[in-house]
Amino acid sequence: MAQERVEDSDAGTSAAPRRARRQLPFPVQLLVNVLAALLVVSLIQAFVVRVHNVASGSMQNTLSVTDRVLSSDLPYLTHGPERGDIVIFGHGATWDDARLPPSSDPVRAVARAFGDLTGIGISNTEYTVKRVIGVPGDTVSCCDSEGRVLVDEQPLEEPYIFADVTFVTGSFDCASSPRSGRCFDPIVVPDRSYLVMGDHRSNSADSVAPCRGEGARPGCARFVPAERITGKVVAKAWPPGPVG
Repeated sequence: MAQERVEDSDAGTSAAPRRARRQLPFPVQLLVNVLAALLVVSLIQAFVVRVHNVASGSMQNTLSVTDRVLSSDLPYLTHGPERGDIVIFGHGATWDDARLPPSSDPVRAVARAFGDLTGIGISNTEYTVKRVIGVPGDTVSCCDSEGRVLVDEQPLEEPYIFADVTFVTGSFDCASSPRSGRCFDPIVVPDRSYLVMGDHRSNSADSVAPCRGEGARPGCARFVPAERITGKVVAKAWPPGPVG
């Protein structure tokens, strides 16, 4: 009876030797690793969390000038910012502009383009941090008899305020002449816009800064469009810890 012969394909000396894996030159390996790291950082900053430097004192003492904060737009996937949120928003040379004007310096222009692509360093957008006081449809004004901001005629409790504008009930308030610089007339927040203020009220170029005191013109308020808000401040990166 004939027997079938089964051969082990790995056996025998006739098997072809395995080829050694070729390694890329070190400079190429380094470049590939750097590009991979930049891609990971870019994806994290685009979709998860961004790092920002606090460049002004308008949010003291909640945030200090030397703080680095983490912001994320994940909290706003299902709903918009709420009153009391600390947000980061982008703009150009003024709040009316979406982006900075083009730079005539080619090096700076390249650095800005790199920042737009990776979220690292400077970019064609300036970023500001403020606290949301009014959401779309709110009517915001100041002040009641105790000097508090009103939203829909209800006073806000704001324990975070630092160094507010001078207000003295009965002698230097919203009924006196001259009146306190803390005061501003009712402002209605438009649809898809937000009214923001700094916690350091006497040192904040915010939504109501042009409306304070006497002689303010109608339409003086500056609002932040919803699409310019890039995220909610969720923590401090340096020094590490919670916000406030």
